[in-house]
Amino acid sequence: MKLGAKIAALIVTIVGVIFVVRVFEAPPMDTAQIGFRGLAMEQVINPRIAAAKAAANLAPEPTPAVPADGPKAAEIYKNVPVLGGLSAAQFNRLMVSITAWVSPEQGCNYCHKEGADLSDDSLYTKVVARRMLQMTQHINSKWKDHVGATGVTCYTCHRGNPVPANVWFANPEVRRAMSTHAGWRNGQNMPAPAAALSALPADPFSPFLSAKLVIRILGGSALPTGHDVTVKAAESTYALMMHISDALGVNCTFCHNSRSFKQWDQSTPQRLTAWHGIRMVREVNNAYLDPLQPQYPPHRLGPTGDAAKANCSTCHQGVPRPLLGVSMLKDYPELAAAIPVPIATPAPMLVGDT
Repeated sequence: MKLGAKIAALIVTIVGVIFVVRVFEAPPMDTAQIGFRGLAMEQVINPRIAAAKAAANLAPEPTPAVPADGPKAAEIYKNVPVLGGLSAAQFNRLMVSITAWVSPEQGCNYCHKEGADLSDDSLYTKVVARRMLQMTQHINSKWKDHVGATGVTCYTCHRGNPVPANVWFANPEVRRAMSTHAGWRNGQNMPAPAAALSALPADPFSPFLSAKLVIRILGGSALPTGHDVTVKAAESTYALMMHISDALGVNCTFCHNSRSFKQWDQSTPQRLTAWHGIRMVREVNNAYLDPLQPQYPPHRLGPTGDAAKANCSTCHQGVPRPLLGVSMLKDYPELAAAIPVPIATPAPMLVGDT
């Protein structure tokens, strides 16, 4: 064999090994049976990455609690429409915690303009942060069917980053005229992490987590009659399922009975939780995140000019329950629901804001 051929063979071998190592998980693997025997209802766990996932999902220690009595924040500070009903001590504690959760390196000036009154709203980050507080309170009070008593806080998504690590933007793929040979690929056969590197549509988020494309794809019979969704819609549904599986670090059988993926009465309880979760994320994107687009500078927008939005990975980050089920909400009950703000307040003694 010539030297050039040997080098080429070596390169192919190395690339092949890298591909196998990166794409496939090497044994040994652990399994945990969660359903009836003979139905393959088990979760496969890679012990070599379990420790890393656990370390990445540790909840931080709470800031020491403070008294709830004393003057209200709205009686002390200006421009506190969301958190004005807290005591001043509670308000300051929450501000310290949010800084640690969202902007530990940037500090208070990430939201508050340096040199300006703290009540100033000129920085877009402050306007966005106020809306995010309202979103968090809404999730914890209105979406208990998904978040339960565990709830969410700013840290659930941010994990010390001003922008959560797992967000998505609208797909910039160009829809070519169908008269061309290429047509519209719908992002298929273009492996993307959003669809677990499969040949399924590369954007499973826009149809389901922004728009309201029908997710349920199985007809009521084996005959063509009664089927009201297309094959392309089915492929998008499977892409979303691949995303959910990847986002939670679980198999399909975490929610579905492999004997009949369709049957609700044979599914696990997690399927209903996921059902509510899909609708929760859709509402959050449409009511809270996407409408913030006018507030963002160009560098914070996506390729098509839209605002960053949430998906399942935004909170879960590779585990079935965010932060492995640890509830930070119990230490920050002010994020559990909207807080009534005093209507009549005396003239502010100090300056500040939310």
